[in-house]
Amino acid sequence: MSLELEVVDDPAGACSAMLLSAMLGGGDVVITGGGTPRPAYEQLADAVRAVGHDLRETTLWFSDERCVPPDNELSNYRLVKQALLDPLADLPQPAVRRIRGELGPSEAAEAYERELDEAGEPEFALVLLGLGPDGHLASMFPDQGSLSERSRLVAGVEEAGLEPFVPRVTLTLPALANAERVVFLVSGEGKADAVAAAFGPDAEPDPHVPASMLVPLAKKLTVLLDPAAAGRL
Repeated sequence: MSLELEVVDDPAGACSAMLLSAMLGGGDVVITGGGTPRPAYEQLADAVRAVGHDLRETTLWFSDERCVPPDNELSNYRLVKQALLDPLADLPQPAVRRIRGELGPSEAAEAYERELDEAGEPEFALVLLGLGPDGHLASMFPDQGSLSERSRLVAGVEEAGLEPFVPRVTLTLPALANAERVVFLVSGEGKADAVAAAFGPDAEPDPHVPASMLVPLAKKLTVLLDPAAAGRL
């Protein structure tokens, strides 16, 4: 395991460059939802448009999803579609494997696991994740049973631990760790305590801080931080 903490003034820009490199390699890339990565997706779309990159060899997967229709304002897919996919609509598109959250947590999890199985359980070139103020990653919340799941790649989450309180579907720790590189994108003072608890010098794997449990499993893990998010390190 290799852990790198990078404090930069523009973590979204650094993240978009990492995403572009992984996608140009034609591999499988896991993306995430939430407000923090939106600027990274927008910058990535600008970079792809500027050169006209062909992304048809890339497959995009999702780390997690809320159990809502894909056009719902809470949908992670909707955010990615607006920020990244729609601006590239006239260019060669990556394959997109969205989680069908509208099926409900159990059925959607089973369906997504089948898709991963059919794809040969790919090793992801890059997995992008955010970090909640409670230390959660993807849709795995503190002290929930999904954190101990080791036999499945995808889990249904009946109760979210943080707003919005809708059921979720999430990749499990073994699935997220099956990557050449895991990248956490974190910004803002409100995340500083969670950053220290998950990635600080005294951090240990702790189910009360879900992100900390991925650290020893990942081959290479990079945490992109702005100075505010790094303030407790």
